[in-house]
Amino acid sequence: MRKEPTPAEQKLWFALRAKRFEDVKFRRQKVIGPYIADFACRDPMLAVEIDGDTHGESEEYDMRRTAFLEDKGYRVVRYTNAEVMRNLDGVLEALKMELRK
Repeated sequence: MRKEPTPAEQKLWFALRAKRFEDVKFRRQKVIGPYIADFACRDPMLAVEIDGDTHGESEEYDMRRTAFLEDKGYRVVRYTNAEVMRNLDGVLEALKMELRK
């Protein structure tokens, strides 16, 4: 686990924490098996990943990670640091739609 979240993670966490968003209880840096999801909630089972520039180089790892999380019952959604920093409202709207699925 990282002690210091990225600026994008901090920005999104401020919107999600303490049931501020859609009255859903999100956890930050949620340990799920051998992986740590940036954010996750149990009702509904959703894992939110914020991908930085280095994620383009780790597609195989991300695919294994996503498969594991899905096998545990989570839906996985990914947003980039840039999306969160430049368009938080759009990210939250997309996340709201994911929560309603």
